[in-house]
Amino acid sequence: MSKTETLYGLHAVTTVLKSAPERVLSLMVLQGRQDQRVQKVLQLAAQNGISVEQIARKKLDTLAADGNHQGIVARCRPGQAHDENFLYQLLDNLDEAPFLLVLDGVTDPHNLGACLRSADAAGVHAVIAPKDNAAGLNPTVRKVASGAAESVPFIPVTNLARTLTQLQERGLWLRGAAGEASTSVYQADLTGPMVLVMGAEGAGLRRLTREICDQLIKIPMAGSVSSLNVSVATGICLFEAVRQRTS
Repeated sequence: MSKTETLYGLHAVTTVLKSAPERVLSLMVLQGRQDQRVQKVLQLAAQNGISVEQIARKKLDTLAADGNHQGIVARCRPGQAHDENFLYQLLDNLDEAPFLLVLDGVTDPHNLGACLRSADAAGVHAVIAPKDNAAGLNPTVRKVASGAAESVPFIPVTNLARTLTQLQERGLWLRGAAGEASTSVYQADLTGPMVLVMGAEGAGLRRLTREICDQLIKIPMAGSVSSLNVSVATGICLFEAVRQRTS
């Protein structure tokens, strides 16, 4: 495992400074940038005794994978690595109905980051994904997630089918999104202990994942487009669940 991680973007860096400042080893800020948003970040750094270095844009661009660093980059110790044991401990300690999101093979880091951001906003307790043939947490994901990668547990698992079966055995209902489903997301019961299972870009749910789900649901489509981007579809399904769970 890498001894350090690179975080960039105002939201991601601010979140880690607030939630786990002990992880931040140093900050690099664009030379000459002194606006109010950066000043708030610098204030958090000063409160935690974190060194700050003024850096030329060219060097910052090389540190950020996609160049969209918003003028701030943090060098951090790796965050806590979550595994299946963490997941089951989390479930054991919840005092409300579990609400989980499973991403079955989402490979695009921008989609993963957007899904994490929606999951955080919807109050999801954890996001689960297979370790192989799927995107993992990297600087791009953390930037797109706008801090959500630091607040929502992301749990890569070796055998997704086995994990889903174990969640069923714990009393959680698995509802998978699939275009051919007969039940609309607006007709389905998304309350109680629930796992929302979303498929990969293009391919959708894998056959075994689909077979394990207790129910398949779909988003009604009125236009000529046959499917939505996975992060958009995830947001729609999550917030229909939020509506039901809070009404």
